[in-house]
Amino acid sequence: MNPFTLKNTLSRFRLHWADAPDARKPNNNTKYQVADAILAGFSVFFMQSSSFLAHQRLIQQKQGRNNATSLFEIERIPSDPQIRNLLDTLDVKHFHANFWDLYENFKMQGHLESFRSKLGTFLLAVDGLTYFSSENISCPECLKRQDRNGVEHFYHSAITPVIVKPGQEQVLPLPPEFIVPQDGNEKQDCERVAVKRWLSQHQYHFEPQMITYLGDDLYANQPLCQLIDQTYKQHFIFTCKPDSHPYLYETVAVLEKNGVVEKLSQRRWSGKHGEIWNYRWVNEVPLRAGDDAMNVNWCELVITHETSGAILYQNAFVTNHTLTDHSIAIVVEAGRSRWKIENENNNVLKTKGYHLEHNFGHGHKHLSNVLATLNLLAFLTHTIQEITNGAYQVLRKKLGARKTFFQDLRALTRYLIFDSWDALFQFMADGLEISLPSP
Repeated sequence: MNPFTLKNTLSRFRLHWADAPDARKPNNNTKYQVADAILAGFSVFFMQSSSFLAHQRLIQQKQGRNNATSLFEIERIPSDPQIRNLLDTLDVKHFHANFWDLYENFKMQGHLESFRSKLGTFLLAVDGLTYFSSENISCPECLKRQDRNGVEHFYHSAITPVIVKPGQEQVLPLPPEFIVPQDGNEKQDCERVAVKRWLSQHQYHFEPQMITYLGDDLYANQPLCQLIDQTYKQHFIFTCKPDSHPYLYETVAVLEKNGVVEKLSQRRWSGKHGEIWNYRWVNEVPLRAGDDAMNVNWCELVITHETSGAILYQNAFVTNHTLTDHSIAIVVEAGRSRWKIENENNNVLKTKGYHLEHNFGHGHKHLSNVLATLNLLAFLTHTIQEITNGAYQVLRKKLGARKTFFQDLRALTRYLIFDSWDALFQFMADGLEISLPSP
């Protein structure tokens, strides 16, 4: 039996959320369970429909039942203000277990292996994401900054780690770590503190698996590199810019004059024209100045147009993977896949129906961050369905665009009631005149 059917997944969510803390005082008149409020919030993001619950309340009034109950196991649908009030007091850490439960099952069923990179490790891209900004709306967990005109802005940011693989369309989002005011006021300081906090909370989930952490130049600093290399015994590939690492680049320049820097040139066909891929690398160079400097391995890739000589791509990285003629292309390919956190994660969340930047509610405590976490969890749930659920895969392929799939889900559940996800998917398949694989 597929443990990743939506019925099984949502049942596991409900079981866990039934233990969510309830900040309300004991009252015999308590009408709604906290679990119902969480499932209700989750359903809005999963269906990519802010009006999903409103439609289900209307169906309930007319027919005595609804899809919120049959599909999402919501026993009683709270009102929108009740949902916000119940979610506002919850700690986002309560939802970390849901991400890791999906991850562990995904691994146990053998699906995680498809994400193993050519390095033999799994690639985990980390980046900071700002998902809300306003001049007027704020909460205690908002960060603050002033623009050049002196106008104060309130915003929310988080570290959003995802497992990526070059050539793999999907990414696997993991629990976020929210950047909150006590982390400091500078973006650089906040991200660096938050990623260390994420590592201390979650790194143990990967043992004994080997992870290569990917990140931009902000992460290529000695404290973090040492933490990953020496404390957690893992790997890293971080972008490394000359402006922020002058001593390292001075060292590389001296070594190149002495013929120590290795080079490799390859010709590749882009599909339209020839490209020249020039690699340079050197092992064991200091990341910064000083006697206590950590040694790292540095590499660079410059891609030029074969005919015009124009530079098409240029970037450099530091890593603790040993660089050789055989490994250089693989390491650089892994480092470049960091961009998948932007393209397949952040961009999808902001522009493909999840509306991450929309203010769904700010509350007085944790509401905004709780709602963002449920949004990320909905994205992970859909991603796992794409990889593991045959019926889901067939329907997505037949309907083509992601937008069309969600439009159909919203339209059908607005007017019809389905006893289960299997019944809904079968109804869609019958209308499309296609067959679905057995569950």
